Amino acid sequence: MGNTFKTAFLLTALTLLLMFIGRAFGGQSGMFFALIFAAVVNFIAYFFSDKIALAMYRAQPVTREELPRAYEIVERLTQKIGLPMPKIYVIPNESPNAFATGRNPSHASVAVTHGILGLLNDEELEGVLAHELGHVNNRDILISSVAATLAGAITMLANMGKWAMIFGGYERDNRDRGGGLAALFMLIVAPIAATLIQLAVSRSREYQADATGAHFTGNPYALASALQKLDAYSRRLPMQASPSTAHLFIVQPFLGMNFGSLFSTHPPIAKRIERLTGRPAEFTQ
Repeated sequence: MGNTFKTAFLLTALTLLLMFIGRAFGGQSGMFFALIFAAVVNFIAYFFSDKIALAMYRAQPVTREELPRAYEIVERLTQKIGLPMPKIYVIPNESPNAFATGRNPSHASVAVTHGILGLLNDEELEGVLAHELGHVNNRDILISSVAATLAGAITMLANMGKWAMIFGGYERDNRDRGGGLAALFMLIVAPIAATLIQLAVSRSREYQADATGAHFTGNPYALASALQKLDAYSRRLPMQASPSTAHLFIVQPFLGMNFGSLFSTHPPIAKRIERLTGRPAEFTQ
């Protein structure tokens, strides 16, 4: 019930934020446009966010014959948990990483990179795949995708407002100085607020998926070992990712910028390992 409430709260908050931006820049008609815009974005996020994310990273579907190692692990875990078998994808990238996506357990996909398959042993790979199935089981995959899409939409709408102000349309329609300051405030704050909400949700759910995955396998140390390897190797061979999808991955990919822990899509690996094993990690990051 807690996750359902958080999901509803997040979607409501982001949709209202869109409407406030619309009103600030276009009055009642702007608010109505923003509401329609939010509805369209929600529809796209619900039905197509998984396909968009998989296509973005050129993920290819694989069969049991093509990738028996990962397929058999996922099949064994889903039978044990009672989840439908997700589709398995491989991303042609040597940076080790993985993510799950889809709108519900019946429409879920799990994607792994070439790099992760070569790096991890069977127990560690099982830990990673159990983590991703934890996201599926906890119903994180839909809200993560919708949050990312709405956050992107808010940023896009704010940028549209910025160009409208630059070209003078805003000045003609809004003579009230207070309204202008409010609109300027929304222009700056809206994308940051959307991003921070998205990141906060993502980081809390990474901890939950770690705990759920460790429960599924009964071996938290294998996932902890996998996280330590993934953190070390992904730093040496970083994976380029879009800010709107970075939170989907098991360890944070490279975004081409570093704003510190506030703008990190993932909790620190050391803290995740400490929660899994009950003792401090052997390294600090």
